[in-house]
Amino acid sequence: MIIFKSINKLKKKVNIKANVGFVPTMGSLHKGHISLIQSSKKKCTKTLVSIFVNPSQFNKSTDFRKYPRNLNKDLKILKKLKVDYVLIPSIKEVYKTKKQMRIKINNEDKILCSKYRPGHFEGVLGVISVFLENIKAKYMFLGNKDFQQIFLIKKYLGNKFITKIIDCKTIRLKNLLAYSSRNNLLSKKNIKYGILISKIIKKFHYQISKDFSKIKDIENIKNKISGICSRVEYLEIRNKNNLKKNINKNNFKIFVAYYFGNVRLIDNF
Repeated sequence: MIIFKSINKLKKKVNIKANVGFVPTMGSLHKGHISLIQSSKKKCTKTLVSIFVNPSQFNKSTDFRKYPRNLNKDLKILKKLKVDYVLIPSIKEVYKTKKQMRIKINNEDKILCSKYRPGHFEGVLGVISVFLENIKAKYMFLGNKDFQQIFLIKKYLGNKFITKIIDCKTIRLKNLLAYSSRNNLLSKKNIKYGILISKIIKKFHYQISKDFSKIKDIENIKNKISGICSRVEYLEIRNKNNLKKNINKNNFKIFVAYYFGNVRLIDNF
């Protein structure tokens, strides 16, 4: 495993145009990340993992500072997985200008997380654009827990770069809670409540799939979840193909964002 702290050095030393898979992360690695890396290793000759906590996608500087970081533990995980290359760039190197930090999105896309976290996806698109411009990997692997993020990356960046985006299934604990770096900030009690919320939404999804008229129960489900967590930011049903509200039995997906204290969790079923 070779560790690079500079994008330029990586470009000089590695033939990225070969069959290289790229897994961008913000560190604090969990089984969801591991699954993405394993997908890359199966499909590609070499695998590159980046660890970069991107400041431009945080709405508050306090959230950026509080984001869980454990570089030594991450590197041990990556070494055990036999990852070929690890990139740990500085903020200064990633963003040469402030203009690079954000890419504007259309008003029609300011829904779900984008509505409640203004500037977040603009920051995500900014950093992914910089990476794809410099790291011309054959494939990039992303997790479906961040479904809206993948949708926007494909929409705004998919045709601009040679890298093909591979979306991978959400990895969950056996009790349905999705793996997230933010789970590290939760108490055991809140983890249990998060599991309960996942089970409620999973059951709701099943009910709708059997009887589409059940979508009318969404407010009842939202009230039920609100009694378990600190607050529900949104609970919406949208078309999984375009994120619009033209839904039917075959294309619907349930999206949720909720809080335990100051910790925000998202999921989709």
